[in-house]
Amino acid sequence: MSRTEFQRVKVEVDRATPSHVQAYALAWTQPYRVDCMSITTAFAAGFDAAFCANGCGPTRPSAYFNSNSHRPYDDYGLRPTMMLAGRNFDEVQKLIDRGVASDHSFPHGTGYLVSTSDKARNVRAVAYPEIVERYSGSSFDIRLVRANFIQNRKNVLFYFTGIIRVLALDSIRFVPGAIADHLTSAGGVLTGNDQMSILRWLQAGATASYGAVSEPCNFPEKFPQPGIVIDRYLRGERLIEAYWKSVAWPGQGLFVGEPLADPFGPSRKGPRVEQKPEREKAVAHATMQLQ
Repeated sequence: MSRTEFQRVKVEVDRATPSHVQAYALAWTQPYRVDCMSITTAFAAGFDAAFCANGCGPTRPSAYFNSNSHRPYDDYGLRPTMMLAGRNFDEVQKLIDRGVASDHSFPHGTGYLVSTSDKARNVRAVAYPEIVERYSGSSFDIRLVRANFIQNRKNVLFYFTGIIRVLALDSIRFVPGAIADHLTSAGGVLTGNDQMSILRWLQAGATASYGAVSEPCNFPEKFPQPGIVIDRYLRGERLIEAYWKSVAWPGQGLFVGEPLADPFGPSRKGPRVEQKPEREKAVAHATMQLQ
């Protein structure tokens, strides 16, 4: 989508959005980009070229990053946005069903931090040992695996890795509410891309994923920080909150999934992200190139 077309649409959406709404869900698969920005960040913050990179460089940071805010629009003028995306309607319906099934389920799942041989894309792995140590002895099972992929695993709750294409996904069984992503250049290019699309994670049973829509280089700040998203999710934040708060520079990154998945949150009437009582109305309509 062009910047001009997006700005016309955004004006209409803003005009129709009640002031209490704190987040958006986009019910489509394409378009996934506005010029150089991801469409989820464009809807969240408005189009801003500072969210784009000129070569291998930093982009505008998110004030919402690792914050304790549960009202991001009120606090920062930001409406975190996530796409309900898939190859067809049936896939998206199953995605929503997984999110609903996860609510208040407190699943006994395992988190996998997969450290690969792909040096350019494995930059998040430096933090993996500390994350595993943090949960050692707790009731949560977080494991470091040194391999290019895992296979034949059940009850997978988290799967973070860095590689162009993740193999053996059909042998993985994700629990409802699972989060999974791979750090690469074009995972958020949902269609017509020679790298693995993040839609593949959803097809395999994950409830959310994240990927870049334009060349991010391998700045870890442009991708979810596993330690943050794991910590916030396990402490009861909804999926859209925990995932968005884990990305410091989200301008080039696309969030896909069921935004209100809430596996570790207590059953509550008062939402953390402002919503209507009915769920279906809950959300308004070191660096080198990786290519």
